[in-house]
Amino acid sequence: MGINFNEFFREELTINDIQKAMEKGEVSSKELVMYYLSRIAKYDQDGPKINSILEINPDAIFIAEALDYERVTKGVRGPLHGIPVFIKDNIETNDSMHTSAGTIALENNISGKDAFLVKKLRKAGAVILGKTNMTELSNGMSYEMWAGYSSRGGQVLNPYGDADLYVGGSSSGSAVAVATNFTLLSVGTETDASILSPAVTNSVVGIKPTVGLVSRSGIIPFTYSQDTAGPFARTVTDAAILLGTLAGVDKLDPATHKSEGRLQQDYTVYLDSMGLKGAKIGVFNKASNDYYASEEYDEELFNNVIQILGNEGAQVFENIEIPSFNREWSWGVSLYELKHSLDNYLSKLPSNSPVHSIAELIQFNKNIEEKALKYGQKKLELRESFPNTLRNPEYLNAKLEDLYFSQEQGIDFALKKYNLDAILFPSYIGSTLCAKAGYPSIAIPAGYMKSGRPFGVTLASTAFSEGVLIKLAYAFEQATKHRKSPKITC
Repeated sequence: MGINFNEFFREELTINDIQKAMEKGEVSSKELVMYYLSRIAKYDQDGPKINSILEINPDAIFIAEALDYERVTKGVRGPLHGIPVFIKDNIETNDSMHTSAGTIALENNISGKDAFLVKKLRKAGAVILGKTNMTELSNGMSYEMWAGYSSRGGQVLNPYGDADLYVGGSSSGSAVAVATNFTLLSVGTETDASILSPAVTNSVVGIKPTVGLVSRSGIIPFTYSQDTAGPFARTVTDAAILLGTLAGVDKLDPATHKSEGRLQQDYTVYLDSMGLKGAKIGVFNKASNDYYASEEYDEELFNNVIQILGNEGAQVFENIEIPSFNREWSWGVSLYELKHSLDNYLSKLPSNSPVHSIAELIQFNKNIEEKALKYGQKKLELRESFPNTLRNPEYLNAKLEDLYFSQEQGIDFALKKYNLDAILFPSYIGSTLCAKAGYPSIAIPAGYMKSGRPFGVTLASTAFSEGVLIKLAYAFEQATKHRKSPKITC
């Protein structure tokens, strides 16, 4: 196939690049969509078979054409007008696409509504290009399941290395699609590390927002307490633009009500190349020795990050204490809440759905074991045995302890003790603390190991501090320009 694309099209395009070109009439949204579909055909579904894309929106080109016409006749809605976006397969869309969370049982599930965040994307003029592959049921299936694997979609590959290189998850496809230039932007979800880990391992920017900044409505749930959607992009600027669109108060999601008056519609106001000057950043590097001996840590690269922060004017406090970091956390919240939330979700599916409960899902998988249970379903079976009343003392105590030890004895403790703006973690080791607190984090590229494997760091802070984190991350990004495209070939 020999389509000759406009020479404008290249890897690492940004929203600003594209909007300027569209304004001049040099390219169209339709051409942009076709360019990305061509790359997906060549590299995701053929050639190296990266396998990050689970489904393509059959109406994407039509939608792009309509937005091109609207640009000419009515003007531009905003920075996302005509911009392609992929969304994770656990986010509902009211169109021809399916929402399955990577399961075979839900491969024919067509939602009767758009998720709240999808409505916001459509209103902003984004083109929903398709659904991305993910770790099945957001890693709620099996203890042995490899990150980025789903029974419906197979294994997502990391474009930066061999087939065995860790891809991160569960929002694996969302991160990889952006990293490999199959789209400009994507949306993932996180309960614990599901945005941060694939962002770090695939050298992209990922923002895990404060729980409640982005509506949970229309997302196949994992927990009530920790679930959130968030953006992936190749630059902090593009991630900030997407975050502003995703954020919003949803009357049907109580978690968002506390965001009233605290969220921003435009997070690009925090993009300051001098943002590190005078910033107070605490460095946490007191994780277990197992982490520092792992393939995910690079001491030289992490020390380089610390040095750059200082060079750019930040006050860096090394070896800060976080009292609760190495405590033995209970997993009672995720155990009980997945049972309750997923059973509720499945029970509301149409009558023609093959499953309406976790018990039925387990049996469905057993009936097609060869296809559905490559890694088994021990996690799912464990959760199925739990009650669905959320009144168990183990659950209630775990919920209260999670909040106390992650907030008062965790992130807020360190921020207050050292008078910090943010905490720096190597890779994504702070994900559990931030997840249990419901606090925001941003993952940013920080170089590449000698093996070629990407290395990244995470900045975290207290509730609704997304603006501060974006400012710090942007200044670091502008000072380093670390990100490089993966070298994929057919």
